[in-house]
Amino acid sequence: MIWNEDFETLPREAIEALQLTRLKQTVERVYAMVPFYRDSFNKAGITPADIRSLDDLQHLPFTLKQDMRDNYPYGLFAVPLDQIVRIHASSGTTGKPTVVGYTKRDIDTWSELMARSFMASGASRGDVIHNAYGYGLFTGGLGAHYGAERLGASVIPMSGGNTKKQIMIMQDFGSSVITCTPSYSLYLAEALADEGIDIADLKLRVGILGAEPWSESMRGEIEEKLGIKAIDIYGLSEIMGPGVGIECIEAQHGLHIWEDHFIPEIIDPVSGKVLPYGEKGELVLTTITKEGIPLIRYRTRDITRIISEPCICGRTHLRIERLSGRSDDMLIIRGVNVFPSQIESVLCRIEGVAPHYQLIVDREENLDSLEVQVEVNEQTFSDEVKQMQELSAVIRKDIKDLLGITCKVRLVEPKTIARSEGKAQRVIDRRQG
Repeated sequence: MIWNEDFETLPREAIEALQLTRLKQTVERVYAMVPFYRDSFNKAGITPADIRSLDDLQHLPFTLKQDMRDNYPYGLFAVPLDQIVRIHASSGTTGKPTVVGYTKRDIDTWSELMARSFMASGASRGDVIHNAYGYGLFTGGLGAHYGAERLGASVIPMSGGNTKKQIMIMQDFGSSVITCTPSYSLYLAEALADEGIDIADLKLRVGILGAEPWSESMRGEIEEKLGIKAIDIYGLSEIMGPGVGIECIEAQHGLHIWEDHFIPEIIDPVSGKVLPYGEKGELVLTTITKEGIPLIRYRTRDITRIISEPCICGRTHLRIERLSGRSDDMLIIRGVNVFPSQIESVLCRIEGVAPHYQLIVDREENLDSLEVQVEVNEQTFSDEVKQMQELSAVIRKDIKDLLGITCKVRLVEPKTIARSEGKAQRVIDRRQG
């Protein structure tokens, strides 16, 4: 089923005509209301009148996360503060957080797009949606909450943490859809097994999982261990929050970007040049309906490609491929580009290891080194040392075959690697300078 058929199935020409109208309006508004954009456009020698077609978007300057920090907290807002009804901020680990503001109309739009996203995932009015995204300054919890209410479903505002209570509520309340990070869904599966709970006794059938990159192999693990359809959702606080794009349950191949509100581009992360559909690069997003803090050509740092082929679900909006990582999370090991999700895809295919791992990057004698720490399951851990050594050798070989790098592999006993109730910490980089 489709939530808003009028917009979700618009012909391509109609989508692009709507985008151009809304883009022109947005560019005019930020030029008039946001000094940062007026200065940025003037330095680039561009005025709003220069935007005559969608192709002209590529001539506008990028907006970076640092620009948001430099204008902290309200410098990029395009409306007076008395029109802002909600303020969120990123959970950045360095520097000041990025602050975003929403008008009443922005909240309404966000709720609409999350309702679209929920229905695309297979959720409906009759579901009990167990929302385990964090509430607070993080956009995940409230974004999913308002969307579930707009859908007409019953929403349980669990937030993150307190896993034993999460399980009790899922059992007692009949949760049928869960929203959380992919890594937390695996943690839940592990906790359910520890409690001796048969997943078949729960009503869970769909997981709407986002906020961190995850591999197709991990999807398989989650679907098997929780007995659900695992759906990838995409969003980021700066653009809106969750619900910028989502996979449809019919295809589970690529995330539909809601193009009547966002314009996606793929660029070469080094040169900034726009790449054609199908080529992999960094995702850039422009908001074309946001009132509180419109963003022009925001560099997400997320690595993906645009899928332009029609989708079997009937939605006409462009899709992006599942994220392979972030340009700022990419590791360069002896000249080779490595994303954690690539290592994850290798580990998830190997029998005897659990889907919990960390990558330890260091520098030894001026050369980069990579150690992959991965948990083995209970049965493998009890095996002979020789079998453990053989398993390590298999992992090293598979990583070498896929990525062309040599790494150390350290097998650790079950439940050694710290679990996360939010985003998993996959990389520890000990290199200096």
